[in-house]
Amino acid sequence: MNNIRNFAIISHVDHGKSTLADRFLEMTETVDLKKMHAQFLDSMDLEREKGITIKLKPVRMMYKMGGEKYILNLIDTPGHVDFSYEVERSLAACEGVILLVDSTKGIQAQTLSNFNKAKKQGLVIIPAVNKIDSPLAKIEDTAKEISSVFGFRSGDILRISGKTGENVEKLLDALVRRVPLPSQNVNKPFRALIFDSFYDPHLGVVAVVRVFDGSLSLPSEVRLFHSRALFRPLDMGFFGPEMSHLEALSAGDVGYIATGLKDISLVRVGDTVLSGKGGGVVVPLRGYREPKPVVYLSIFPENSRDYGSLRKALEKLKLNDASLEYSPENAGSLGIGFRCGVLGLLHSEITQERLLREFGVSVFATAPSVSYKIVLLEGTEMFVSSAGDFPEAQYTREVYEPFAKVSIFTPPAFIGAVMDLCDKKRGVFAGMDSLKLVYEMPLFELISGFYDSLKSISSGYASIDYEVLGYERADVVCMDVLLAGEKIAPLSHLVRREDAGFMGRNLVRRLKELLPKEQFPVSIQAAVGGKIIARETLSAAGKNVLEGIYGGHRERKDKLLERQRRGKRRLKQFGKVHLSREVLWTLLRS
Repeated sequence: MNNIRNFAIISHVDHGKSTLADRFLEMTETVDLKKMHAQFLDSMDLEREKGITIKLKPVRMMYKMGGEKYILNLIDTPGHVDFSYEVERSLAACEGVILLVDSTKGIQAQTLSNFNKAKKQGLVIIPAVNKIDSPLAKIEDTAKEISSVFGFRSGDILRISGKTGENVEKLLDALVRRVPLPSQNVNKPFRALIFDSFYDPHLGVVAVVRVFDGSLSLPSEVRLFHSRALFRPLDMGFFGPEMSHLEALSAGDVGYIATGLKDISLVRVGDTVLSGKGGGVVVPLRGYREPKPVVYLSIFPENSRDYGSLRKALEKLKLNDASLEYSPENAGSLGIGFRCGVLGLLHSEITQERLLREFGVSVFATAPSVSYKIVLLEGTEMFVSSAGDFPEAQYTREVYEPFAKVSIFTPPAFIGAVMDLCDKKRGVFAGMDSLKLVYEMPLFELISGFYDSLKSISSGYASIDYEVLGYERADVVCMDVLLAGEKIAPLSHLVRREDAGFMGRNLVRRLKELLPKEQFPVSIQAAVGGKIIARETLSAAGKNVLEGIYGGHRERKDKLLERQRRGKRRLKQFGKVHLSREVLWTLLRS
């Protein structure tokens, strides 16, 4: 245990974490050079395609220094704000972190956010300026910025290049010297914290753990504190980076325990693994705060017969993505699916892609929304993220929408444009310093194209971090869409009252373009609280009933035309419009 060091790499997205991890793997000879490739620890195709880390990934490395061998347990973490929960769980398994800052970009949003997370955990932080080989590098300026913002001494800040490997060995030496030893007692009863998990068809649920006390060897009986599941592990070991067998896991180790359990619900992130022998009072390890979704959307299988497959896929994905929430939902014309809560727009995009690539389930998702707090007339509160759950106006006293504190890091040249954008998004200026602008704005505005607009006006240099503050009163209404007088539930929207007219007109106009004509005129209406705010009429399909009639008296033709008029009047009174899933998908996507 004296030669174990547990650490993570934290930074803003695209500051070079994965590249630095590659150099660590090469220098410690953890991976054969013939098998080595860029972003080695980013095992998902999505990660390599997008150039970002999505999932935390542990790996054990052996490093020689001063004639001794050291076990370095690295946990590679994501940098995007949508995957900050992965970072929180990683830090709970470490004693130290490398704070990586890109010398061409300087400190950005997640640099500061992740630094605060590590400091709150009481971890040793080793600052490093990366990409010193770049011709655009501002090495000393970045080092001074790190010193002034975080309070590090200049001599403690390393200058490295994860790409070329320059000074990376010095960083490994600093890890061994500065990161403290695991302080837990190997003689105490076994306790390990589950900080990640995944499903294997042969091994069942595999728990990724950090051992804090005692040791565990095969074969032994093990139990989970919260679910009270009792089992004998099929295997245990470490990630090197592939799963490698060990006969025992001891205090300070980071590894895995193959539970053999097929019931996914029994194993959850944050639970404590204990020895099955029991005896005495056992205090569970402190787990993690439950992540609160900030974005909600409905997901449906493109083929309704795949509902069962989608449910199983979400169960397994939830095991690997602890920040995902879901519940069954019936949406009428769209069929049955799931209402999902995620941590951001990128998280929702990645979730849909993983369902397709990892589980083979093609899905369709509705537009994202946020959760509103509603105070009813009798004073009770309810939270609503779907228009279908929004109560009638006569039962509602007040509506509140979530607000977020948004920290925007931008070069000085773009400050004016960024402030204009925030004003348009109903942002309220809350402060400014040399690094960032701080605004408070509705969370709905933040997820409605704000990030794309910010990147566009700042030429890609600006970055954001945000935290949900609470709820503020808002004038939000439920806008319904009626086809031939019948409400179409999947098209209902929660909108600001002042935006309802504009959105309603656009919606009915678009629907008129997409709907096929019927044998009778169809009214397309948008309504708020029973009041029609927009209307279009889809004309009836024309049919020449006189075709094929030659000669005869005029009265014969008049009778046919009158019969057609009576039929159209009856169809208008009793006819129903079938809204196909394809039309709904096209409309919601646009």
